[in-house]
Amino acid sequence: MTLIMALIMLVVLTLLALTSFNLNQSNLQVVSNMQQRDEAVAAAREVIEETISSTALFNSPANVLTDPCGGNNRRCIDTNGDGETDVTVAITPTPTCVKAQPVKVTELDVAVADDRECTVSVDQGLHAIEGANTGNSTCTNSIWDVHVVATDVVTEAQVEVTQGIAVRLPQNTVANKCPI
Repeated sequence: MTLIMALIMLVVLTLLALTSFNLNQSNLQVVSNMQQRDEAVAAAREVIEETISSTALFNSPANVLTDPCGGNNRRCIDTNGDGETDVTVAITPTPTCVKAQPVKVTELDVAVADDRECTVSVDQGLHAIEGANTGNSTCTNSIWDVHVVATDVVTEAQVEVTQGIAVRLPQNTVANKCPI
């Protein structure tokens, strides 16, 4: 009887050890997946930051990224520093202007440098507001939509990130690119 009980206890302890090992493996896989997802999100955010920091966003949205890899508006990211591409990020579709609204003259403060750019200099120290008879200045507040897809090269897992960007631009810059 003691021998049978010892064998049963041995089987139970073996099953307990195997279950513990499998649970540990599952936890490691979950943590690894979370880390890869976080790296993909960070790569996507990096490309969005590069996109919104560039005047190419509104000048040539189809070619926003300088030195792309694998085509226009694509970036290869090495997340672990081994010299190999770990994540590819594509801006897809091309960034678009969703909305543009003229800046009203009443919203400008010529003491602020950014607002002064919406005026036309007449004489030294004097500013006139072009378009003042319509109530609009020479600037437009535009809203742009940037959508990126980051793909892990090994697992092919994808993360999508969408960012809206507000940019003040001269009216002639947004005239052909934005619905007003």
